[in-house]
Amino acid sequence: MPEFLTTKELADLLRIGERKAYDLASSGEVPCVRAMGKLLFPRAEVIAWLNASRSGPQVAEPPLPPIVAGSHDPLLDWALRESGSGLATYYDGSFDGLNRLKDRTAQAAALHIHEDGGFNLGALRDALGEAPVVLYEVAQRQRGLLLAPGVSDISGFADLKGRRVILRQESAASQRLFDGQLEAHGLTRADLDALPTCARTEEELAIALHDGKAEAGFGLGALAGLYDLGFCPTHAERLDLAIWRRAYFDEPMLKLLAFVQSERFAARSAEFGGYDLTHLGTIHHNGASG
Repeated sequence: MPEFLTTKELADLLRIGERKAYDLASSGEVPCVRAMGKLLFPRAEVIAWLNASRSGPQVAEPPLPPIVAGSHDPLLDWALRESGSGLATYYDGSFDGLNRLKDRTAQAAALHIHEDGGFNLGALRDALGEAPVVLYEVAQRQRGLLLAPGVSDISGFADLKGRRVILRQESAASQRLFDGQLEAHGLTRADLDALPTCARTEEELAIALHDGKAEAGFGLGALAGLYDLGFCPTHAERLDLAIWRRAYFDEPMLKLLAFVQSERFAARSAEFGGYDLTHLGTIHHNGASG
């Protein structure tokens, strides 16, 4: 579905005439933006506006499944197991996690989406508007080029031309960032000798490099020591958990969040390396109620 609706699409959604849709926009009753002489209506905000306008009895929402989706992170994955939270995982990238959060097929999603001036918040608002979702910082971490054992002649993106590289799936925030870095260095995926299959988690990427299936991949510095890999740091990023607020106070999530504040979590982070927990627990967004 499009992120922004045209006037006709808004009219179809509301089952009104286009003239009435124009009137709603002119009066400021419906969320809209004006760009290049056109009226556009942010779908997520329109849905939130409709929900806020409802009357009558409130019907209880179905329970959210106890699933954490989104990006794979080895430290967070360990914490999910060790905390005894009982939360299951479905890792298929930050953007897939946002979709599952929006569809309410997950109660939380791990995100590390690079944005101008920050991380994750713009993408979260684009997907869910001001829905009651909390954005909770887990860690800041290092990302860059992981190199297979013995590879020493790659020091940056420009050196990847013609080299055997393992990629991530399209729904992974790291893959979108990697594609942007290739473009900034005058390269495309066609300039790489990319493996035919992608790594669906950070750990799969590191294992493939450790086994010599590829020479380089865009991954986490935290995994370099564990898999005897070289590492060229290129980016710092923030890992957040986006959590539906009604799940935030349930026992499974409370167990997980208490555990990530523990000394065991801090010690495990130090063992991995490449993590900074200085701002752990910071709330970067708390969506409107309703």
